[in-house]
Amino acid sequence: MILVTGASGNVGSALVAQLRAADVRFRAAYHSPVKAQRAASDGIDAVTLEMSDSDNVRAALCGVSKVFLLGAMSPAQTANETNVVEAAVSTGVEHVVKQSLWRADEELTPIARLHRPVERLLETSPMSWTFLRANFYLQAFSTNWAGTIRSGNFFASPLIRGPIAFVDAEDIARVAFRALTEDGHAGKAYALTGPAAVSYDEAAAVLSELLGRSIAYRGLSNGEALSALTGAGMPAFHAEALVEVCNVYRDGGAEKVTPTVEEVTGRRPRSFREFAAAHRGLFE
Repeated sequence: MILVTGASGNVGSALVAQLRAADVRFRAAYHSPVKAQRAASDGIDAVTLEMSDSDNVRAALCGVSKVFLLGAMSPAQTANETNVVEAAVSTGVEHVVKQSLWRADEELTPIARLHRPVERLLETSPMSWTFLRANFYLQAFSTNWAGTIRSGNFFASPLIRGPIAFVDAEDIARVAFRALTEDGHAGKAYALTGPAAVSYDEAAAVLSELLGRSIAYRGLSNGEALSALTGAGMPAFHAEALVEVCNVYRDGGAEKVTPTVEEVTGRRPRSFREFAAAHRGLFE
């Protein structure tokens, strides 16, 4: 039995779909009771999970031998994921696949500094582990920016000039699927990217070509970005962390392409152009 935390997220929902299609036993954990009820009505073994509640976590782990671990980003993320790891040890879980972050071991950003302590805890635990250190998600285009691309012919973020080897959340989930259902992945820290690095300006050019109209990338100053993000309702912690991530990678550092997705899954990861074409309807 596999417990999938963060089952409604970009990676978690894709992993749930893949496990279900393969008829693998799993339990999907949701923070929202409404989402858990909706999943249960669709025939999924679903639970509501509050990671800060040790009793609730242990109940969700009943009968579970493997865990896909990802808590919601917040100041409490490290503590919440630590609570799950400690409960997993006490209930006899054998293996944890930890969704982590690009270059998390270097702790370059606030988000990396949320993930790395949990990685260290797993490294010293009696359980085996696999880390998925994923680069920037392609899903930013289909979720965060689809609206302005559709209505305003632009997308905006804190300024990043350097190219990024964006990765599709579905490709991350395919790696997670293999790490949860096959031997040979214990003790591995997988750096996950797409097949090529593109800059935001290059991404805008691809979107312009696909959509037949001019799409522009707007690189915002830190102040402009913070104002826009918090004005749109993003909590200050999230907005400040995102801006710092962009500052770290402003001129490079996220462009390295790894062969890991294809090596683990046997399938070439999706490129930016392929992703944009597949989601074209969201931008029109």
